[in-house]
Amino acid sequence: MNMWNVEICDVTLRDGEQTPGVAFTKEEKIAIAHQLDAIGVEVIEAGFPVISEEECKAVRAISREGLHARICGLARTMRSDLEAAITAEVDMVSLFLATSPTHLQHKYKKPLEEMVARAATEVDYAVDHGLQVRFGAEDASRTDVSALISVYQEIAEHHATLLTFADTTGCLTPLDLQERLQTILPQISLPLAIHCHNDLGCATANTLTAAQLGAFQLHTTVNGIGERCGNARLEEVLVGIRLKGGVDRYDLTEIPALSEMVAEYTGIPIPVTKPIVGDHAFAHESGIHIAAMLEDPQTYEYIQPALLGTTRKFLLGKHTGRKALIHVLSTSGYSVPEEKVDAILADIKQHSEGKGVVTPEFLTACIQKVVGIQ
Repeated sequence: MNMWNVEICDVTLRDGEQTPGVAFTKEEKIAIAHQLDAIGVEVIEAGFPVISEEECKAVRAISREGLHARICGLARTMRSDLEAAITAEVDMVSLFLATSPTHLQHKYKKPLEEMVARAATEVDYAVDHGLQVRFGAEDASRTDVSALISVYQEIAEHHATLLTFADTTGCLTPLDLQERLQTILPQISLPLAIHCHNDLGCATANTLTAAQLGAFQLHTTVNGIGERCGNARLEEVLVGIRLKGGVDRYDLTEIPALSEMVAEYTGIPIPVTKPIVGDHAFAHESGIHIAAMLEDPQTYEYIQPALLGTTRKFLLGKHTGRKALIHVLSTSGYSVPEEKVDAILADIKQHSEGKGVVTPEFLTACIQKVVGIQ
């Protein structure tokens, strides 16, 4: 397997903060930035400096933290936005321009050529002030591909560092994206960044597809937070590029702590079935599954929990089998005569079928009823 040539730009502190009802304090932003840096994320988009004085101060504070990651700030193709980014002392500016007919007609009310000329002027200004420039085509997914390529080629002549393809409305599937990127990538001279939203539930899949096709910078948010249905999920993308792309330089054991931190700061809980970081991501109840996993965990686990620095859990319930129960009893420190196991299992199944949860306390009560605690 050839290792994918990628880096991560996490946009939790900017796009993630655009989740309705979410606002990070400066201290929370700094804490998240440090955890992203501990994982090894190469670029942290720390905010949109022009939106307020406090936002600019928070981005500047992160810029001064001495992190290994490069710090990025968002900017429109407006001089005031760039001045704010320069004041925030960022390493990179994400300068974006909507390129689709819908945005040109209803937001700018100007032709694409005029807007691109304005963007080129601001790219020159940013480069002259020592910033790396990532030029983003907002709503690229609804822009004619030939027009988009022309925009990218013109901006590349002004010494931008990266170009971004943004699926702003989350309207693409992996095959849609593949069709576009296979046309775009051979015709641009700069590395491509991919920025996916999750309206169709395809953000992570689209991001991994782009990486496999040759996109370089992958945009993510922790827990997939962001506007509407959110963005590509950092934890899923990191595990995906490890297992599918052979990229092993990130410390994935730092992911659970970061996920919990962001859940706490945002007040948005992590669903139990959430891949990678949900409580049930490495939990098993089925007796058939557990019996096989006791022989070899790979029978029912593609992702090994040790990769995340966590452990699998065997839960008891309606689908539990005898072998699984014996294993749980043994690892929990109970010594139960084998002839009594079936009676305990029957109580567990009856309780579970009534929608009861098999807690440690319930298990203890079952054992006490059948044999007493040994």
